[in-house]
Amino acid sequence: MYVLFIVLNAVDSLDDILSGFVREGISGATILDSQGMGSAIVNNENRSVPLFSSLHMLLSDSHPYSKTIFTVLENESLIEKAVAVVQDAVDGISDTGSGFMFTVPIGKVYQMNR
Repeated sequence: MYVLFIVLNAVDSLDDILSGFVREGISGATILDSQGMGSAIVNNENRSVPLFSSLHMLLSDSHPYSKTIFTVLENESLIEKAVAVVQDAVDGISDTGSGFMFTVPIGKVYQMNR
């Protein structure tokens, strides 16, 4: 088992990704609102530090917020399908900072019941 993490800066692609997951038989994912460290620094009110001012000029046009999606997948075949869905959804977006993905192996899963 693996968990696939997707940090999606191209948030307009979220619906396409989720519908693609359903088409591929991936029935569960968790979606979190997120913000990268650079964006948090740029949007901080502390502009008196010279580094922050420079970052503000560099990053002011980038995506301030993102979505972090994670899904538990049982095998590598499902990982490949999920990765293909995400790549297809962001294909053609000219922005180089559309996001990134990575997997982490899962040792054990515990269900929480009452």
